[in-house]
Amino acid sequence: MNRILVVMVTSMGDIVHAQPIVSDLHRAFPGIKIDWAADAAFVDILRWNPLIDRVICAPLRRFKKTRDPADLKAIVSTIIWLRRVKYDAVLDLHGVYKSAIISSLARARLRYGYRTDELGEPGAAFAYNRRFAPREDISVVDRLRRTVSEALGYALNERPEFNLHIPEPAFVPLAAGQAQLALLFHATSKSEKKWPAGHWREIAQSLSVWGMTPLLPWGNESEKGEARAIAQEVEGVVILPRLSIEEVAHYIKRSAVVIGTDTGFAHLASALGVPTVMVFTATARRQFGVNVPGVSLSVGDSGQPPSIDEVLNAVQIVMRKRELL
Repeated sequence: MNRILVVMVTSMGDIVHAQPIVSDLHRAFPGIKIDWAADAAFVDILRWNPLIDRVICAPLRRFKKTRDPADLKAIVSTIIWLRRVKYDAVLDLHGVYKSAIISSLARARLRYGYRTDELGEPGAAFAYNRRFAPREDISVVDRLRRTVSEALGYALNERPEFNLHIPEPAFVPLAAGQAQLALLFHATSKSEKKWPAGHWREIAQSLSVWGMTPLLPWGNESEKGEARAIAQEVEGVVILPRLSIEEVAHYIKRSAVVIGTDTGFAHLASALGVPTVMVFTATARRQFGVNVPGVSLSVGDSGQPPSIDEVLNAVQIVMRKRELL
C-alpha cells in the first residue's frame, strides 16, 4: 500500500475515534501516504495529525443549510482536487450516501465499505467493491481499528495512538492565577444526552469549593442560556466566550479535568490525555465511553444517568491518578 484515502465526513467524536487508524497504517506500511476526506467543519482536528498527508474537505453541512453558490463552487473544486491522486484503497468508515459518493469519485482500485445491513444508509452500498468484516460489539475505537486491520491484513498494537498535536495558540487562554481549570461540557446536540442543569450546578459548586475554576463553554444562544442557568450562585464560575474548535482545544489542554456528556469535545479531551469524566444518559457506555487507565472514566449508561456523587467520585479518581488532587 502506497496511498490510502480514509473517508469519515462527520462528526467530531467519530473523527477523533478514528485517528488511531492513521498511526496503525503507518506502522503496518512504512512510508504510506494517508489522505482524509471530511466536512470542512472538522478540518482542524485532521490537520492536528501530522501523519495525515492531505486533508480533503468541503462545506457539505453548510451547503445543505444555506444552498450558497459559493459553497457549491467549493465542493466542485474539492472534487477536482480529490481526483488528482490515484489511491490503492479507499476506506469508507462512515457508511452514508455522502461518504459513498466521495468514495465512488476517488480514483481507486479497491473501495472498502460496511456490509449493507451495517451501513448508516443502505443505499450507500453502490460505492464499494470490497466489504469489511462484521462489526463487533466493542468500543468504537477498538471496532474501527479492528475493522481496518482485518481488511488490510496487519496486526494491532495494544494501545491506540491518537497522535494529535495542537499548534501553539494565537491567543492567550484564560489565566486563572493559581487555580486549576475544570472544563464542563454540559451542552449536547441531542436533548436525550443532557444531564440536568441542577446537577451541573452542584458539580461546579463542588469544584469551586475544591479551589478550582469551573469553565462553561457554549456553541449557540440556547447553550449560552444553559450555561447561565448552571452558573447561578456558583462562586468563581466562568462562562467562556464563543470559541472555535481549536480555541476550545487549547482550553482542554490547560484544564486539570474535563467533565462532559457524550460529545466530541469530551472524546477529544481523553484523546489528548487530559483527565476526563464522561457522563452517559442515553448512549451505550460500552461502545462510546472513554476508559483509559490513568486518564479517563465514563459513568452512567443508556437509560441510567449517573448521580452527582458518582461523577464527583470519578473526578477525584482521574485527578488523583495524575496527582492533581
